[in-house]
Amino acid sequence: QVHLVESGGGLVQPGGSLRLSCTTSGRTLSSNAMGWFRQAPGKEREFVATINYNGRMTYYADSVKGRFTISRDNAKNTVYLQMNSLKPEDTAVYYCAARLGATTALEIRDYTYWGQGTQVTVSS
Repeated sequence: QVHLVESGGGLVQPGGSLRLSCTTSGRTLSSNAMGWFRQAPGKEREFVATINYNGRMTYYADSVKGRFTISRDNAKNTVYLQMNSLKPEDTAVYYCAARLGATTALEIRDYTYWGQGTQVTVSS
């Protein structure tokens, strides 16, 4: 059984930064691609970023490109999402997800394991 736990969310002012972490337990996910998704109130869950198994390939939603960076440390079983220049429209619950495959993917259906989410609120 794979268990994903997100942390690092909180309240931040516009223009500020946060770093989210996703720690895995149960078994190592060093052979699996990972992703971050988010869901704002009243909206559907949407793709944010994905990273392949060794961290050499990443892909971002247009809305966060240039502001967010996804990375991973397989020795620590942890994936990160560095979020800079945050905007009020980035406010959402952010979810970490793991694929069974090693390559990046953008669709919710491509991910098998999900965390419980962490709240990010961008407001002055």
